[in-house]
Amino acid sequence: MEFKKCERCGCFFTSNDNVCYNCLTKERFEMSKFKTYIEENNLSNINSLNDLSVQTGLSGKTLNRFLGYDDFAEIAGQMNLK
Repeated sequence: MEFKKCERCGCFFTSNDNVCYNCLTKERFEMSKFKTYIEENNLSNINSLNDLSVQTGLSGKTLNRFLGYDDFAEIAGQMNLK
């Protein structure tokens, strides 16, 4: 395990995850919500990160973090967000 800084709240912790234990439940919920949105919607209608934020109910900061993950690299490229 590594000593890390939580990507959500900024506190320091030791784990293999990117977020601390206190943020893990919310992170998983929001990740699930984002994956479901991607599976159920046409992403070509999204013109900006703000549009995506409004549609998903997730913050721009959270969406930027998710789109930076390897799991979403292809989707981030397809969306070509401005």
